[in-house]
Amino acid sequence: MSNGRRAGAGNTYRTGYLRSRAWYTRRRRWFQDEAARHGTVRCAVTGQAGSTRTLQLHHVDYSGVNRGPAGWIAGEAHDDLVALRPDVHEALHRMLDTDQVLRRNLDRRLATRVAIRKLRDRIITTVHAWSAHQEGAAQ
Repeated sequence: MSNGRRAGAGNTYRTGYLRSRAWYTRRRRWFQDEAARHGTVRCAVTGQAGSTRTLQLHHVDYSGVNRGPAGWIAGEAHDDLVALRPDVHEALHRMLDTDQVLRRNLDRRLATRVAIRKLRDRIITTVHAWSAHQEGAAQ
C-alpha cells in the first residue's frame, strides 16, 4: 500500500469524507480534546500554537474512517490525527508522495513520524543557518 496521495477525482476520502458533517464534528471534537489535554493546540512540527482556523489535521491512520449506509463514520482515535500548519501539512504530504521509502516501505504511522522528524530537522537547520548569517552580518 502507498502512503502517497491518491488522485482527486476517484478519492472519495478527499471529495466526500473531508467535506462531510461527520468529519467537521470529529475535527472540532479533536481540537476540544487536545486543548483540554494540553491547554494549547500546537503544530506537531513547528510547535506554533493554533486553532481550527490556523491548523489542519493529518490522518496518521484511516482505520476509523468508514462509509456506512447512513453516510460517513468518523471513528478516528485521537492519536490517529496530528495538528499541522497548512504549509507544513502540504510539505509532509509532498515528502510522503516523493520519498520512496516513506511512500512504500513503511507503514503510514511510522512514515508520518519519520516525515515529521525530517521536517523538524529542516527547520532547525534553517534556523541555525539564518542565525549564523545574522551573526556574521553583525560583525
